[in-house]
Amino acid sequence: MRAIVCHELSPDRSGLRFHVDWPDPSPPGPGEVTVAVSHAALNFPDLLMLGGGYQFRPDLPFIPGTEAAGIVTATGAGVTAWQGQTVIVGARGGGFAESMTVAVSQARYLPAGMTAIEGAGFTVGALTAYVGLVVRGRLQPGERVLVTGAGGGMGLAAVALARAKGAHVVAVASSRNRLALARAAGAHETLLIDRAAPVIDRRDIDIVFDPVGGALAVPAIRSLARKGRYLIIGFVGGRPDPFPLNRALLKEIEIIGVRAGEQGRQNPAAGRAHIEAIDAMALLLRPIIGLEVPLERAADAFAAMAAGTLTGKAVVRI
Repeated sequence: MRAIVCHELSPDRSGLRFHVDWPDPSPPGPGEVTVAVSHAALNFPDLLMLGGGYQFRPDLPFIPGTEAAGIVTATGAGVTAWQGQTVIVGARGGGFAESMTVAVSQARYLPAGMTAIEGAGFTVGALTAYVGLVVRGRLQPGERVLVTGAGGGMGLAAVALARAKGAHVVAVASSRNRLALARAAGAHETLLIDRAAPVIDRRDIDIVFDPVGGALAVPAIRSLARKGRYLIIGFVGGRPDPFPLNRALLKEIEIIGVRAGEQGRQNPAAGRAHIEAIDAMALLLRPIIGLEVPLERAADAFAAMAAGTLTGKAVVRI
């Protein structure tokens, strides 16, 4: 089968290879399904895995791609009513290939009204936004939410969810194009920042949703009102600058780590409830696809992500 395979870890992604004759996955065993993948989406952990910079390190060689969509072509023992269904798949890899075999618990039906390309790029952003804002952040209607990286796939999901939950949303991004997307997703206010020296001149924010980190983390934390919550989503912008903890003490700020996938692994029942919650809001949270490339050009999409030039979600067409 055709597949993108990582043969060696490298920060410049030079270990990626496109194959036209990679071995097919194993047939589905009990409780498994095989999916003919139509689309797979990029996420920042996928990029980190290619350089060995993520906490989960698959054995080499491996096929990247943690979220995908396609049609079930085979089922294992004990699996019924799945054959021929269009599904969303969430796994720790394998999406950038024509076929993948996964546990049936890693697949679910595509929500009604959503296309396969949207389904491929839906789960990671929407789930992280939900777990971050609703579960960990305890978002209440009327609160002010500041979203960094608001023109990327993760940020746009957070903007849309916060708006849907009745928050006043302030979107932060480094280009006017990204801010326009954030406005379209529901942001009430936008703030254009210099990525190298960001300034956020406000102190009235209740929740910061921050997938960027780097130089933006300290200004974002300083924007919080008393008893505000700072959600650590990731570090697309690099390691955050040091932050004096006495500021957290004086303003009674909470600093909260968010790992949406890990919540589901540690508590499967809670994970299923979170998925059900985002699927019920699927049409409100559908991703904006900013880049679509064929499988053989997946490396171009990774390069765009590494360069920070993506807007919306990047999806690979299989």
